Amino acid sequence: MQFGRTYEEFEVGAVYKHWPGKTVTEYDDHLFCLLTMNHHPLHMDANYAENTTDFGKNVVVGNYVYSLLLGMSVPDVSGKAIANLEIESLKHVAPTFHGDTIYGQTTVLDKWPSKSKDDRGIVHVETKGYKQDGTLVCVFRRKVMVPTETYIKERGGEQPGRPELQEG
Repeated sequence: MQFGRTYEEFEVGAVYKHWPGKTVTEYDDHLFCLLTMNHHPLHMDANYAENTTDFGKNVVVGNYVYSLLLGMSVPDVSGKAIANLEIESLKHVAPTFHGDTIYGQTTVLDKWPSKSKDDRGIVHVETKGYKQDGTLVCVFRRKVMVPTETYIKERGGEQPGRPELQEG
């Protein structure tokens, strides 16, 4: 299984479709809200959401949707990253509700070598998240610093910290 890419492996215009999707449960949404201390009743109070909002039901907190998509993209985009440098934009386009399944895809917008070190480069990507019916729900752009093949080789290969099994 591929886990991220080196600078050389990224091609401008490439599209990575992240798999599998994730069905968002009420538990997922409430746990994220509780962990991040987001107690807005739109996300936590079904009575409030049903009786006082245009949606008529709880809306999944947007930062959970963003975090989910970011995580989905790791095996394709940032699994080998040295650093996430910038989240340039983040747009919540449509609501996500409990029971919706989120899918993601990332497009490589640009890439360039690092100006300070020749063993890494910067990759500019856009990730889009959409629901099971194809509705776009979230879009974000970020810049990721990734290693070159030279960087990987100089540090012991693909999995330098992984110990070997010792049987005996």
